[in-house]
Amino acid sequence: MLRKIKIFINRLKTMSFKKMFMMINQIHEEYHKSRIITFIDMIICALKFGVGYQDYRVFGFANVPMKKRETFMTMNQNLSLVRQVNNPECFKLFNNKILFFEKFNEYIRRDWMNLEGKTADELKAFCEGRERVFAKQTETFGGQGISQVKLTPDTDYEKLYTELCENKQFLIEEAIIQHEKMNELYRGSVNTLRMVTLVKDGKSVLMYALVRMGQGGAAIDNITSGGMYAPLNEEGIITHPAFCDREGVCHEIHPTSKTKFVGFEVPFFKEAVTLVKEASLVEPGMKYIGWDVAITPDGPILVEGNNFPSYELPQNYRHRDNDEGIRAKFEEVMGIKL
Repeated sequence: MLRKIKIFINRLKTMSFKKMFMMINQIHEEYHKSRIITFIDMIICALKFGVGYQDYRVFGFANVPMKKRETFMTMNQNLSLVRQVNNPECFKLFNNKILFFEKFNEYIRRDWMNLEGKTADELKAFCEGRERVFAKQTETFGGQGISQVKLTPDTDYEKLYTELCENKQFLIEEAIIQHEKMNELYRGSVNTLRMVTLVKDGKSVLMYALVRMGQGGAAIDNITSGGMYAPLNEEGIITHPAFCDREGVCHEIHPTSKTKFVGFEVPFFKEAVTLVKEASLVEPGMKYIGWDVAITPDGPILVEGNNFPSYELPQNYRHRDNDEGIRAKFEEVMGIKL
């Protein structure tokens, strides 16, 4: 309990009370529960389960019995699992996009180049015959540091080379051609699958899968950039409306494409499962990984990997059919109590 109190105090130093009370108001409007009781309940959950006010809201704890709250995977438990099974020395493979591409090149399945140490002529040779490429900074996340570069016969490659090097956008990729079925969700971005694997005794298990998509003109599907996500079942079918974190609402129909979410089937899903399970065995020092997978006309390809997978997304109360979290599944695979 003393450790939990210390963690709670540390969180108090960094938390935003403005956001906290905004969420309390949202809960009051949705559940018609007393703001004071909700505030007290948040404090209890922070001390008892290590759950902050944001997770309290995402998990829907205002409507979850106390006993059932023990079934949820928390941030502390997720961090503990990462520390147990992922070697920190291997994190650089996932924090640096070029190192990741080199390690998992077999599953990238598209052309790319490391611009560092190359010349403008080599950049031009890579770009020839392409209408566009993507340039990325090597150590960013959440869709930051990414540019779509449109190419024409008049492209000044000396100028482009200088700009990319100054921006430290050293990873140059050919554009991903998305499967037409995935374009039905949203044509403006590559709509990726977030697939999380956990390896135990040499066996890889898919823990959960989501599909993410952009909206309203956005060229990326990242949740932090206004994208939305929806859960997938074992057959790769969307089971619930998509949730947009920025808006705080669920959409039954995509606001831009007008595609209905529930019942939508992701193509090549079984192949995507096989891909991430195989990739999860490439680096023995990393056993808990979140993969971003794109679906092309020829099948699934890796976009990137994450050494600290999300725990809150598959526990969003808007996507659950009961009051239970995913902790039991992780404990069953690991054979330990988190």
